[in-house]
Amino acid sequence: MKIHYKYKTIMVGFAFMSIMAFWQMYDNIIPLILKNSFSLNEVLIGAIMAIDNILALFLLPLFGTLSDKLHTPIGKRMPFILAGTLLTNIALFFMPMADNSRNLAMFMVMTGLVLLFMSVFRSPAVALMPDITPKPLRSKANAIINLMGTVGAIFALAMISVLVAEGDTPNYQPLFVSIIIFMIITTAVLALVVKENKWTEEAHKINIELGEEEDDKAETLESSGEHKLPYDKKRSLIYMLLSVALWYMAYNAVTTAFSRYATTIWGTTGGSYANYLMIATVVAIISYIPIGILSGIFGRKKVILAGVIGLMLGFAGCFFATKAGVFITIMFIIVGISWAAINVNSFPMVVDIASDGDIGKFTGYYYTFAMAAQVLTPILSGAFLQYVSYKTLFPYAVVFSALALLTMLQVKHGDTLPVTKKSMLEHLDVED
Repeated sequence: MKIHYKYKTIMVGFAFMSIMAFWQMYDNIIPLILKNSFSLNEVLIGAIMAIDNILALFLLPLFGTLSDKLHTPIGKRMPFILAGTLLTNIALFFMPMADNSRNLAMFMVMTGLVLLFMSVFRSPAVALMPDITPKPLRSKANAIINLMGTVGAIFALAMISVLVAEGDTPNYQPLFVSIIIFMIITTAVLALVVKENKWTEEAHKINIELGEEEDDKAETLESSGEHKLPYDKKRSLIYMLLSVALWYMAYNAVTTAFSRYATTIWGTTGGSYANYLMIATVVAIISYIPIGILSGIFGRKKVILAGVIGLMLGFAGCFFATKAGVFITIMFIIVGISWAAINVNSFPMVVDIASDGDIGKFTGYYYTFAMAAQVLTPILSGAFLQYVSYKTLFPYAVVFSALALLTMLQVKHGDTLPVTKKSMLEHLDVED
């Protein structure tokens, strides 16, 4: 009896759940520690918070590639996940201790180690999903993975709400310990339940039967050094990665500067601007599974193109808005659905261009271009905001979305042909 692919995806998703819990805590708490405990200015805080993105440019492809080449009885990704999680949690434990003792040197060393050790297993952990999932189902599986990541992020936010006491000098040790315990539990579930080698081989056999992969993997492995990625696939890969960078340039420019734009241009007060970002996020979460289903019907590329066009329309609508209100809510609903359409399908398209043995490396490529955009776009869009006008924000996002549309049109690989339900049920032993 074959195991239902949703069960496999959920089990593998514990890795992403762990990662997202950590980053939610890290992004919310570390800037507060740097500001309140160590009295650093905003420029230094911004520079320190950018370190993880800068490290990701180099380390994620490195460890993704290394995991492709590793073969052990527990799999090629699992050793990186187990070692990376263990080392991360050891360093993470000492960060609040450094905060409480106001030891900046120790805090920075531990922060650097945490970011390094997180890089060890991020690409291998994310690569597990495409490893164990047949190609036609990777968009649906990625939707489930995104939902599980959201659960991890919600857990971290809940712990922040419950465990961080009010006051000028809160003790963050209980919060950090809660995240450490969460990461240990999720990783333990992953290690005990996931049969990486077995599940990967099962997915590979299904891909062969569906005509999605060649039986002889050596003929297509770029990582072996014996054969290069064919020119047409390499061209699609380049355009796909450029598309990833361009739509992150658009989206992250808006999310980074939206609070300032809303208060300056629309006159919002307090934290009311956050309602629009929350609406977009909630709508995206609700859309993940339906979009995964639609992608199996219409194809990933068409759904992504619709998403990019939706981003353009949503951002353009916000540019013409003169005040906060229902119209902007509608625009951010469109943005949320559109971003989900892109997110669910872009990573599966990148890794499907890869041969079966290069998934870790291509996972690293995906995150390199996404992270590079997130490093660059706050600087570039910020220059327009400061030296031209705040009103450049949404035109900036529309332009980069349009560029992403143009590059995405050039992608000819990474999509998957719809598979009849009967055929897929036979392969996966799923009840109708």
